[in-house]
Order: sequence, then structure tokens, then C-alpha cells
Amino acid sequence: MGEVSWPSESELNSVKKKVAEMSGRDAKEVRVVVSPYRISPLGAHIDHQGGTVSAMTINKGILLGFVPSNDSQVVIQSGQFKGEVRFCVDEIQLPKNAIKLNNLNQQNGYGPGEECSWGNYSRGAIYALRKSGNHIRRGITGFIDGAEGLDSSGLSSSAAVGVAYLLAFESSNNLIVDPEENIEYDRLIENEYLGLKNGILDQSAILLSSYGYLTCMNCKTKEHKLVQAPEINSQYNLGKNMKFKILLAFSGLKQALTTNPGYNRRVTECQEAARILLQASGNEWLEPLLSNVASEVYDKHKCKLDPILAKRAEHYFSENKRVLNGLDYWASGNLEEFGKLISASGLSSIQNYECGSEPLIQLYKILVKAPGVYGARFSGAGFRGCCIAFVDANRALDATSFVEKEYTMLQPELASQINGGKVVLICDAGDCARVI
Repeated sequence: MGEVSWPSESELNSVKKKVAEMSGRDAKEVRVVVSPYRISPLGAHIDHQGGTVSAMTINKGILLGFVPSNDSQVVIQSGQFKGEVRFCVDEIQLPKNAIKLNNLNQQNGYGPGEECSWGNYSRGAIYALRKSGNHIRRGITGFIDGAEGLDSSGLSSSAAVGVAYLLAFESSNNLIVDPEENIEYDRLIENEYLGLKNGILDQSAILLSSYGYLTCMNCKTKEHKLVQAPEINSQYNLGKNMKFKILLAFSGLKQALTTNPGYNRRVTECQEAARILLQASGNEWLEPLLSNVASEVYDKHKCKLDPILAKRAEHYFSENKRVLNGLDYWASGNLEEFGKLISASGLSSIQNYECGSEPLIQLYKILVKAPGVYGARFSGAGFRGCCIAFVDANRALDATSFVEKEYTMLQPELASQINGGKVVLICDAGDCARVI
């Protein structure tokens, strides 16, 4: 892989210019948070159960330009949504206020992130920081924007936004916060302030990833490690110039997790499966998470689960194994076997976790057949958004043409809504979130 190519100087200058116009300050005073989107090659839908996951960032994401305010005032504009967010950091922030606002906006026809609700992540960041004992006295004047022409659904754009605001407020208030603390702060934004029952995969990947490495995290213990690919492995075309690309294939479906009951329902189903298995093994005192269920306990007592809960548990235990096996393949430079596990993860998401809509399942099947593709699966929760694929760098263009042609034939209306029919975007790996 070459050097990280995002953000470009022109992208940085554009954001700085906008903030300078908003604030009346010199563009040289503007700081920029670079908060990348993430992908998870292996570890689908198990982070909320304390499973082990893998992740890396890509060279696309959120840019938040800002200057510290001279007072507590926060003023934010967006390159993607209308309106302007204004509030003071010393206002009392309660999670129920944001949840009620989200519900009200949906009743009035606004989608999450649109118009009146897109500023909730900035308020959530203040809530998380203040709840954790940090003294936030200064606000920001800022401008936030996502990657141009990129539908970020399925790439954890919500976590990227939350992390961006955390880093901006911390920088403006001279706070020194380590990545592990910010992982917890972003969890507070999403779980408590916005009411989403997700785990810590997304923010962990965004904050802990390092260019050229695969990030592995145990979501139960919070321990993580960075696994480097081998420097030289001619058999699999890897090394310092790892010859693969990442394909993002967009379905055209758009719906946020906070409005999709399927996501939270499946989390509850996993917890119920854990409760039954723990009770059967005499460990009902443990928290009902599947990571608290030993594999031998699962094998012995899975017959006690009804068909739906049995599928959820089977996905968890099989996916956890795929992650651990995948780390070995990555470390040895075997992208072919690594890719097969990714595709198996995608199939389990469809058959056992049952989270794929018809367009996404079609897109997954097309990607698996595309020339040069090592493996593919849904990215994100699987109810909307995109699929990801690892592909031989030399065949990325061929794979792109194949996928766009096949998907457009099956879903012409959805495909036409995706950035002028550009269904696939070719990306490289990225780096962690940072202030520059």
C-alpha cells in the first residue's frame, strides 16, 4: 500500500476557509479533526456481546474544522445538512432530551442526521465529557463534512462524527485524553444519549487503528492489539506494498440504526440466548452476554434454544472463531484464506443473524463472484448501506465494472441514486483519528 492519501491539501484548505469565514479568524488558526470511517473484515455483530473483532480504517471519513470559542458558545455548520447548530457547553445535557428530539423529528418526517437532529452528536459529546468529570468551558465554531460523493452508511459514520466532536472539544479545552477513554466517551454518546444498543467496535477501530495494521479487540476485556502483515511474502503478493484494495459497494438503502428496530431486537435476542445458556449451566449470576458462555457450555446446551435464538448464538460462536483464525491468516499474508473467512462471515450474517435486506444480499452475492475478490460481506449492521470486499489491486477496476453492471441490472432504481450510478468506490487502508 502507498501512503495514506486522505485528506488532501485541497480538502483541508476548503474546510479551513469555511471555518475562517464563519469565525472571522485567520485560516492558519483553524484546527482540523480527521476522523476516518472504519470497516470490520471479521467480527460482525458480536461486539455488543463482548466478542473479539477485527477492524481497520479507510482513507475516507469526516473532517471537522474548528477554532476554540472565546466563551461557552458552540456554532456548527454542516456540508451535508441544512441549518446551524447553536448551544452553550454549560447547558445541562440530558440523554432523554436527545432521544425525544430524535423521535419528534422522525414523526415530522426528518430522517436521523437531517435538519433539526444532525447536531445531536455534538451535544452528546458534551454530555459524555461532562458526565465523565471533564471541565468543558470553551465551545467551538466549526464546520463538519463527510467524504464528497460517498454514502457513508455502513461505515460507522456516526462513530466517526462522535469521535470528531470529542477530539475537537478536548483540543479546545486543553484536555489530554487517551484513546481508551474516548472509546468510552463515544459509547456514552451512542448508548446513553442517542439510545443505540451497539458495542465498542466502531469507535475502537477509529481511535486505535494504525496504517498498515489490522486492529484486533476483545470487546469484553477491552484489550486490543495491532497485527502487522508480513513485510515480504511473495506467495501472496503482500509486503510493504500490500497489493490489495478495499471495495465499497453501495446498495442505495438509507436508514439509520436509531430508527431500525431490527438492530436492537437482535441484540436483545443474543442476550436472551446467553441468559438461557447461563441458566442451564448454573451460571445465571453472570451478565447475559454470549461472551460469558463457554463454547463447551454452548455445545452442550444449545438444544435448549428456540430456532431464532439458536441462530443468533451460532452466529456469535462461529464468528468469534473466524476472527481468531483470520488473524493468523492476516499475519502470514494469506489473503485468499482471509478472504474466504470474510465471505463466510457474510453468509452467517444472512443465514444466522438474519440482518440482510434483499438489495444487500444481492450485492454480497455479486461481490463474491467478482473477478479478483478475496472475500466480501455487509459493512455495518446490514439493514442498509454497503458491502465491503478485499480485492487483488491489479483486478480492482475489473471487479468494479462487474459489480456495477450486475447490480444495476438487478436494482436499477437504487443504483441510479448512488452518486450518479457509481455503485463502487475503490479505497485504501487509513490511519486513526487525530487533530491536525
